[in-house]
Amino acid sequence: MGLYDKYILPRFLNTACGTKPIQKQREKVVPACEGRVLEIGMGTGLNLEFYDPSKVDMVFGLEPAADMVARAKPLADQASFPVEFIDLPGEEIPLEDNSVDTVLLTYTLCTIPGTLAAMEGMRRVLKPGGKLLFSEHGRAPDAAVSKWQDRLNGVWGHIAGGCNMNRDIPTLIEEGGFKITDMDQMYVPSTPRILGYTYWGAAEIR
Repeated sequence: MGLYDKYILPRFLNTACGTKPIQKQREKVVPACEGRVLEIGMGTGLNLEFYDPSKVDMVFGLEPAADMVARAKPLADQASFPVEFIDLPGEEIPLEDNSVDTVLLTYTLCTIPGTLAAMEGMRRVLKPGGKLLFSEHGRAPDAAVSKWQDRLNGVWGHIAGGCNMNRDIPTLIEEGGFKITDMDQMYVPSTPRILGYTYWGAAEIR
């Protein structure tokens, strides 16, 4: 791991993903989490303040980056519910089948390399009747914006730890074996349009 990835990237991502408009998006979905929650890509713990303690039994924070976990742990220690950090040994979520009530995705699908395999793992651990909650930036519907997303995606990925600005989020979720039951979308205010088109809502296993 280079100096950029170790020292600069975590701070850059924490700042970019912690702006006020992005935090407002988190506030729209995180409080709906219930029971045993699997948060995919916990990062530095930006979602922790938005969980409803009266609904949540515990949170499994999936985060392979040790530097991100180190930043999240102080926030997790202050939470009024248990938070357990887990890694990705062998690229498989280390939880039993049908063991969580909610899977939470916030600004994570843009970075996961093998999205279909990841979605399969989420389906495996989610209980029947459980829900997937998401808020993700992705491909804009306007041709003028999506053209620039395609042009700049590679450069942005090198800067932002593999983040893709042009992924079709609804298609990824549905191709991953989920059915979207509720979804809104818009350009998030005060955010560059190539990075700000956001989809948020809920899905269930097909």
